[in-house]
Amino acid sequence: MQNASPLVTNDAVVLGMLAVILGAVFWSASRKSGFWHKFYTYVPALLLCYLIPALLNTAGIIDGNASGLYPMARDYLLPTALVLLCVAIDFGAVLRLGPKAIVMFLTGTLGVMLGAIVSFVAMDFIHPETVAGDTWRGMTTITGAWIGGGANQAAMKEVFEVDATLFGQFVAVDVLVASLWMAVLLFLAGRAQAFDRWTGADVSAITALKDSIEHYKAEHARIPTLTDVMVVLAVGLGATGLSHALTGPTVAWISSLPAEWRLQDYSLTSSFFWIVVYATTIGLVLSFTRARSLEGAGASTIGSAMLYILVATIGMHMDLNALLDRPWLFLLGLIWMAVHGGLMLLVAKLIRAPLFFMAVGSQANIGGAASAPVVASAFHPALAPVGVLLAVIGYALGTYCAYITGLLLRALAT
Repeated sequence: MQNASPLVTNDAVVLGMLAVILGAVFWSASRKSGFWHKFYTYVPALLLCYLIPALLNTAGIIDGNASGLYPMARDYLLPTALVLLCVAIDFGAVLRLGPKAIVMFLTGTLGVMLGAIVSFVAMDFIHPETVAGDTWRGMTTITGAWIGGGANQAAMKEVFEVDATLFGQFVAVDVLVASLWMAVLLFLAGRAQAFDRWTGADVSAITALKDSIEHYKAEHARIPTLTDVMVVLAVGLGATGLSHALTGPTVAWISSLPAEWRLQDYSLTSSFFWIVVYATTIGLVLSFTRARSLEGAGASTIGSAMLYILVATIGMHMDLNALLDRPWLFLLGLIWMAVHGGLMLLVAKLIRAPLFFMAVGSQANIGGAASAPVVASAFHPALAPVGVLLAVIGYALGTYCAYITGLLLRALAT
């Protein structure tokens, strides 16, 4: 991890740097000819929005872990973006996406569980010291994080009594390996058509959803006035404020219930869980009202801009120097993720699932509600809510599946 002080510590300056990076990426990606046109034929713009801040963090120019920008983007910009992206959604078309999205999500869950076992056995052969002692305990925390989220990860830390040092090492593995995998998914998103031809996927339902949104947007498009922009922000930020307002009493009420009723295994005492659920729900409800006409004034465009700021702040947490702390653990993590990704590819081919279902099903497990909509929006902004809906399922499964995996790992370790 980084030891020296970062060159830039002022979050206002860092935010300005991120804004310049995003602006430069989008400006260069908009070129219709020349070097940049050829460059972006191979490198997705969204990937650069993610990787450039990661390189700045790795080089010690900024420190993503010390910055308050990610919590701000996660708690304020993400729910606002979800509301604005959901406003224009055709909810019926989402339901018509079919069962393959759920199948790929559950395959991702199974892939994380199977990957834990395979990587443990593989490292026991390659470098036994890596999985000696209590390493298996730390692996349970990643399983919780990669199926559910932070709340499930914390639950595994307590259930399997993971000490602070080991927990910190596996947090580093979690962040770096998950970040690399997200980069892979964003790269693949730019090649969705080739992937779908390979699997023979039927993308008609996804295309219909995207076309429905685009048709509605074109039909109601107008040059937004200041009033339009202010109303869009009022709806987005107002709904986010309402989500936060409802979350406090909800979490307090659930926490006050008798222990056997709290259902903490479902992450129902996680504030972030409820913020995302409420924001998504409010956005979907608004899509059935006249608020949907705000899409004509660019509601989803403003929401997408907020989502890209989130992408940049997520990238700030990636630090390749973490490999130096305990490098063999990262090999374990890479084998683990390779099993997850390989199983996803196999099942996608077998059931002819589109890349969208594979990528979002995977990220809904690995990254949860904070990053699943980012990967979904790489295909189309209208698809971001699908990532959130799948990630919410992950919160419910995370602790149970991680606990079962922990028992299997403990058996292997003894």
